[in-house]
Amino acid sequence: MMKQLPATAKAVVIGGGIIGCSTAYHLAKIGWTDTVLLERHKLTSGTTFHAAGLVGQLRSSASITRLLSYSVDLYDRLEVETGLATGWKMNGGLRLACNAERWTEVKRQATTARSFGLDVQLLTPAEALDLWPLMQVDDVIGAVFLPTDGQANPSDITQALARGARKAGASIFEDTSVVDIEIDRGRICAVVTDRGRIECERVVVCAGQWTRQLAGRFGVNVPLVSIEHQYVLTDSFGVPSNLPTLRDPDRLTYYKEELGGLVMGGYEPNPIPWATKGVPDDFQFSLLDSNYDHFGQIMSHALARVPALRTAGAKQLLNGPESFTPDGNFILGEAPELKNFFIGAGFNAFGIASAGGAGMALAEWVATGEPPYDLWPVDIRRFGRPHFDTDWIRTRTLEAYGKHYAMAWPHEEHASARPCRKSPLYDRLKAQGACFGEKLGWERPNWFADFFAGEEPKDIYSYDRQNWFSAVGREHKAVREAAVLFDQTSFAKFVLKGADAEAALSWIASNDVAKPVGSLVYTQMLNNRGGIECDLTVARIAEDEYYITTGTGFATRDFDWIAKGIPADMHAELIDITSAYSVLSLMGPKSRAILEAVTNCDVSNAAFPFASVRTIGIAGCPVRALRITYVGELGYELHVPVEYAVTVYDAVMAAGGTHGLVNAGYRAIESCRLEKGYRAWGSDIGPDHTPIEAGLGFAVKMKKNIAFRGRDAVNRQLTSGVTQMLACFVPDDRDVVLLGRETIYRDGKHVGWLSSGGFGYTIDRPIGYGYVGDADGVTEAFVLSGSYELDVAMRRVPCSVVMKPLYDPEMLRVKD
Repeated sequence: MMKQLPATAKAVVIGGGIIGCSTAYHLAKIGWTDTVLLERHKLTSGTTFHAAGLVGQLRSSASITRLLSYSVDLYDRLEVETGLATGWKMNGGLRLACNAERWTEVKRQATTARSFGLDVQLLTPAEALDLWPLMQVDDVIGAVFLPTDGQANPSDITQALARGARKAGASIFEDTSVVDIEIDRGRICAVVTDRGRIECERVVVCAGQWTRQLAGRFGVNVPLVSIEHQYVLTDSFGVPSNLPTLRDPDRLTYYKEELGGLVMGGYEPNPIPWATKGVPDDFQFSLLDSNYDHFGQIMSHALARVPALRTAGAKQLLNGPESFTPDGNFILGEAPELKNFFIGAGFNAFGIASAGGAGMALAEWVATGEPPYDLWPVDIRRFGRPHFDTDWIRTRTLEAYGKHYAMAWPHEEHASARPCRKSPLYDRLKAQGACFGEKLGWERPNWFADFFAGEEPKDIYSYDRQNWFSAVGREHKAVREAAVLFDQTSFAKFVLKGADAEAALSWIASNDVAKPVGSLVYTQMLNNRGGIECDLTVARIAEDEYYITTGTGFATRDFDWIAKGIPADMHAELIDITSAYSVLSLMGPKSRAILEAVTNCDVSNAAFPFASVRTIGIAGCPVRALRITYVGELGYELHVPVEYAVTVYDAVMAAGGTHGLVNAGYRAIESCRLEKGYRAWGSDIGPDHTPIEAGLGFAVKMKKNIAFRGRDAVNRQLTSGVTQMLACFVPDDRDVVLLGRETIYRDGKHVGWLSSGGFGYTIDRPIGYGYVGDADGVTEAFVLSGSYELDVAMRRVPCSVVMKPLYDPEMLRVKD
């Protein structure tokens, strides 16, 4: 007799694959025993059952690595806990390098792994062969080995998670379809199934490749599409059961032992999309027709690596569609469009490796309203306007799939689905040599080529200095000595308006925004732990109105954080006006002289001081001018209604000619901000860093008796101290290339890793930032008293440590 559905539940999880079962398991483990999981067919019947089951931990993100490491720890104990076999084997994982550039990449990855606390070993070809004797290594330069990697049986481990969830109190219902979700004025009320109605307030959609369709019915955008993915399962031919998993990215292939044979698959550069008109509802325990012609390119690579495959019989060529995302990372978190509607989907063929950690994180997110730590690389709010169009998503996702095993170049840009969002200046800047990058669909000039010098506006990727190095140096020099114009139209821009705008923003922002009209405030917005959720500027343009500017990539996330942070009893409305304004940032010591030449308004330091906002006229156009900088020089952000952008640009460029004004791009901004010590959200600062740890205590209103979110946590740190502190590192060797994630050693002890890295052209040295950590406490004196080295591609590099800005530490050039 089929068990009766409960009438109510604390949370309803939709989808019985490994992600859904892991989420239900972890919700039950933290005490949410009235969690209900619904599966339309049978557990694992979507895509989990045909997953290859490799579990690797080598990633470029600390947060994703933490999730994967958690998965390994969970899988290692799950069989004992539940009594069900999982097929888990911690047999290690090998990754090969077959050319000099790949070997550099592998060494960089190994450094990253060590930074994140993983055991990782660099091997010679002979040592790799000892671990994996079936392969040819004539072309192998080296390999990296992670002993704690492994493999699992996807169906078995899912069933074990399901049993663990039931034992902890959760209920699981198979053959139960979700018909509808009841929503009343933005509040989830119930999940309606073909077997009854479950009243609930929280829904977690882990429906795999069906997630986009299901969530879309309720106004929630989940950017993923289905792509065919094939692997072959051979007959048994004596493959040792303890053989490590193997990834051979130069030959686009992966391998694992199974039943004395091999599973071999790969990521072809010309993937095939599936279900372009929608994923069928009745697609269960189903595979697609094998495509031998398409798999031939993968097979030819594999035969050269593993000659024994020529004579090994093939049991089956499996072709199973899986969901992939535009950036190759999975999707977690609360949907910005609908409160208490959570997503766990789009796992890009590493769902088995991710599931343990992803389920843990998602469960905590559901239970507490925030993730356990910074999960920005997988946060659903990293997406935005371009990601509503399925055709755009599919085009970009096919590129991401095809590059899965390609070289992961520093500063690499996507090529597909471009251009999408363009500034009014796009054509002008392109004609003047702009080499564009893309963020959240926006085309943004990264650097400008000098056509007269024979330069081409095209990136040539390398782990050494890239081809734009000298061009960015020119722009950097102009910032410091003359003036430049940056097109920063892509900035996200919001208006907060209403009778309680000041009170609401005073609660959300950690700095004092209760300033007079015309004031401009740099502020963070904190979580309850004091972690930095947003880093932005706020201009007061009326008693009841604020103009908020934040980074391009944070448009969805910051809007969501501010909107949800407005207390329910306050009258204030947040409006996204990003597309209404272009932003031309005029920066450099000559910027005031140029501005004076194009406006009749008084822009002297006395009339227009630092950290203020004014409306001025330029060439008949109303311009909202913000006196602020992110490059460490006198500067102005000119926020211009889009219809005036070209006119204002032409006027400023014409007036600036005699002052040395030139165009400049985002890479010059980056090099200048590194010299000046300005923090970047998403790397140097984020939810796991407080203003005190990041050296931003000056921007927190602790001396005023004004309540704000996170104040208590900040106060505790001011009283008790911190265990990590951001510092600047300058290598002795000018030619070292810092990219971020290099390991920091203090007096020979691993104390952290670089959060960002680059080059400062004024000081003529590489620059890195990172947190120095110590469980017993960290002070500025502690940081400065150590002797430091950075591990760069497995080579120790001596460096000095600095706690003040390398350039203009007294802020004289900014405030003059």
